[in-house]
Amino acid sequence: MHGKKKILIFIITYKASFRLRDVFDKIPFKKLNKYNISVLISDDASNDNTVLFAQKIIKKNKNKKILLNVNKTNIGYGAHIKKCLNYSLKNKFDYAVMIHGDGQYSPTYIPSLLRSLSGIKNVGASTGSRLKSGRKNATKGGMPFYKLIGNILLTKIFNVLIKTNFTDTHTGLWAYNLYYLKNKKFNKLTNSFNFDQEFRFKNVIDKKNIQEIPIKTRYGDERSQLHIKYAINFFFKTIFFCMIKNKIIKSKKFN
Repeated sequence: MHGKKKILIFIITYKASFRLRDVFDKIPFKKLNKYNISVLISDDASNDNTVLFAQKIIKKNKNKKILLNVNKTNIGYGAHIKKCLNYSLKNKFDYAVMIHGDGQYSPTYIPSLLRSLSGIKNVGASTGSRLKSGRKNATKGGMPFYKLIGNILLTKIFNVLIKTNFTDTHTGLWAYNLYYLKNKKFNKLTNSFNFDQEFRFKNVIDKKNIQEIPIKTRYGDERSQLHIKYAINFFFKTIFFCMIKNKIIKSKKFN
């Protein structure tokens, strides 16, 4: 008889402060009791009281397996995810789930993400989609209108150029099938905010399925300059991906 699947839920934080506590409290541990669950809270050198809240969570939940990592310097979104995925592989977890510490993506979707990972063969990852249930669902969660339009347009561009049919190519809620990451080629991907986009394309190139589940999100303070920079990078990277996919150019990163 096989033992329980080992799952790492890693919460990446940067200036998350008290929101981290709310995120942790929403992890549905009872619904995940068929798995062997560990939690890694990983902070990217916040200069506020985020780490203090993480330490309080660990102290309050001594009956759970919770680890804390604090990066000495800010390494960036993509590099932070890589660090957590490498930890997952080193410690022989089967699946890993990424949760953002700011509370935008709810941990209540973790059971659904894990089911969609194990339900079909050749699934490299599963993601939460804010648009799978329609545009009204996204606006109910407080998604700014400019972000909704941008999401729809850029997702459409990605689908047309890469010949995919995703509903949300900008989600930050991911679950990873670590079996397909053992070669650690994801370490070649960007350290920036466009890591998720490159990771998605890597799965497409490697002919691994990415499953989507419908989710609702919550929005707080928006940094529009950051989104504009991300959107511009997303657009040009998608053109670059299209050229790789159609063998117009070669890229060692996506071999």
